[in-house]
Amino acid sequence: MSLIDRLGAALAAPPPPALQHGDLEDAPAEAPKDAAVLVAVTRRSEPGVILTVRREHLRSHAGQIAFPGGRLDPGETPLAAALREAWEEVALDPAAVTPIAAADPYRTVTGYRVVPVVAAIPPGLDLYPHEAEVAEWFEAPLSFLLDPANHRRMSASFEGRERHYWQIDWKERRIWGATAAMIVNLARRLELA
Repeated sequence: MSLIDRLGAALAAPPPPALQHGDLEDAPAEAPKDAAVLVAVTRRSEPGVILTVRREHLRSHAGQIAFPGGRLDPGETPLAAALREAWEEVALDPAAVTPIAAADPYRTVTGYRVVPVVAAIPPGLDLYPHEAEVAEWFEAPLSFLLDPANHRRMSASFEGRERHYWQIDWKERRIWGATAAMIVNLARRLELA
């Protein structure tokens, strides 16, 4: 069974108890804003995952590494939003995407409830970063990202409190925060599959 197939089977199973549900242990009382990201996995013998580097001038999450994604428009499903955002951010044609499953929602410190949509894409697509939002995109090996040995638990002070978060370092790339936590959740699902 391929890694992509194993991931699909793991997402079809009930969630394990060790999942990360959000950035903060005590979620704010207000209702979260709905968002979705596309976890685009390349169909190759060693699958990769498409990630973006946000431009430095952006108001939020400047310079951070993220999955393509964003807020849901009114009436939009997480899948539709993830496909729309991937098209806008890296010119990933929705027709080239084969959805696998929605993963476990994740609540961010910025008040979003993010649904990661896992999907397969062909390798070697001509992707182009949106000049106003995305500095660049890259593909990281799925097996490296999912390997628990590469997941580091970090901490920092945030709004006067110590906050814990996940970080994955691949080559010169620092993947951290909500993106890393969603990857850790996928890895934890695979451990039980």
